Amino acid sequence: MSTAADEAQDRTRSGLRPRVRTAYGTVEGRTGPGGTAVFRGIPYAAPPVGALRFAAPAPPEAWDGVRDAGAYGPTAPKVPYPDNFAALLPDPEIPGEDCLNLNVWTPATVPSPAPEPGAGLPVMVWIHGGALTRGSSAVPVYDGSAFARDGVVLVSVNYRLGVLGYGLFPDAPANRGLLDQIAALTWVRENIEAFGGDPGRVTVFGESAGAISIGALLAAPRAAGLFHRAVLQSGAPETLAREKVRAMVRRMAALLKVEATAAAFAAVAPADLLAAQAAVLRRSSPLLGGPAFGLVADPDTLPQDPLEAAAEAAGDVPLLLGWTAEEYRLWLAPTGAMRFLDRLGPLAVALGRIRSGKDRAAVRALRAERPAAGPADLAGHLLTDRLLRDPLRRLAAGRGEARERRGEGAQRRTAPRFVYEFAWPSGVPGLGSCHALELGFVFDTLAVPEASWLAGPDAPQELAEEMHAAWVRFAVEGDPGWPPWMTLSSVWIGPLPYVAMNFSTFGKVFLLLSLVPTWKAR
Repeated sequence: MSTAADEAQDRTRSGLRPRVRTAYGTVEGRTGPGGTAVFRGIPYAAPPVGALRFAAPAPPEAWDGVRDAGAYGPTAPKVPYPDNFAALLPDPEIPGEDCLNLNVWTPATVPSPAPEPGAGLPVMVWIHGGALTRGSSAVPVYDGSAFARDGVVLVSVNYRLGVLGYGLFPDAPANRGLLDQIAALTWVRENIEAFGGDPGRVTVFGESAGAISIGALLAAPRAAGLFHRAVLQSGAPETLAREKVRAMVRRMAALLKVEATAAAFAAVAPADLLAAQAAVLRRSSPLLGGPAFGLVADPDTLPQDPLEAAAEAAGDVPLLLGWTAEEYRLWLAPTGAMRFLDRLGPLAVALGRIRSGKDRAAVRALRAERPAAGPADLAGHLLTDRLLRDPLRRLAAGRGEARERRGEGAQRRTAPRFVYEFAWPSGVPGLGSCHALELGFVFDTLAVPEASWLAGPDAPQELAEEMHAAWVRFAVEGDPGWPPWMTLSSVWIGPLPYVAMNFSTFGKVFLLLSLVPTWKAR
């Protein structure tokens, strides 16, 4: 590791470009807005090519001289979103083999443009979503400048996706994308002090598949001690049946006319591999329980059920977790499925009830709560309960509930859980308070043009300031600014008829504590 003197020497100017020496070599970033510095495309592992394509991540090679870190690095190989989702979800593709890279935003010192080594600032590590098949750290909405502006060192990471990260093979380690994330967190522990961060104050946060990944990190023995707080946005700890993941590999093997092994897939040209992946993804419906790429139980990486294990592990890890009020509208509205389910009428509600495992009493309570809701909305809420709200509530209940289910008796929880619901509706017709809508608010990046793809025009900047500040408070203090979960409490972000306490300083009901059960205060 470099010494403070070495780091000071590397904080020389190249124009006004900041430099930092890492364990593998010196990187030169760029100055950012508001007294910040940004370093993009730093490798945390070796390029996953050749013999490493389906292997666990290996350390990166050191380099001599100064490595330019001014542009985002290559994104993980992936297939684009279908057109109806691509119009809502920006997903840049940057070619190149060195896709296991990360970005760092940090406050700069004055007059130097570089960060101050050893400043001891809190660190937040962002893990992107995208169903473990799409997405990257280069999405413009994930720009970390606002976090650095507010005194947080923000790190965002790429990891292997689809069959490369989550395909299940007899001759390759499982959950390689998760291993990539652990490698990135290990890099943070070893290097973030040179960027002004405190390796003992790391908060991981992610949305959708990123939140699912954080649930796995909470449960993964290899990740123990690499982070100290966690935020799960619209994603709950889960694993898929091994046979469902294996079925995706077999389908690809049939199209490629090769054996369903990592050795055979490694010999396939990357373009052909992605074409076969795109074909099987078109036939996949994970929302309805079909084959999909995802995390699996594995003796080496995930030896326990992640929801149960995460509830146990999170006894010492403060959690912030929540969902949007109408998650399902992103999954159903762009495809026309909302209209189709409304045409099905009671059958749609019955299918949603069966798929969610709810009883008829739960459906009657939902109808009473939402008398104006049509069949599609009712079915969507039932599916959202099963996929997100119910398991996240279990995680919020934590260690005591897990022990009670095993008959061991409850144990006092040592770390708080904070629960929120984001209820502001998008300005895009039909989307409502849909999945992923909160991202531009969390990052305070509503001014980024791509934020309007999902939020629409004129999204409230004051709400972004409120929500972003809550995430910063959680990283700094372990408390976002409202009381922790106590079974009948939740937090609502957005317009709400049930007003108990208003935390907004802008004269609008944006952030408040609801003292009624979450199901009632949706």
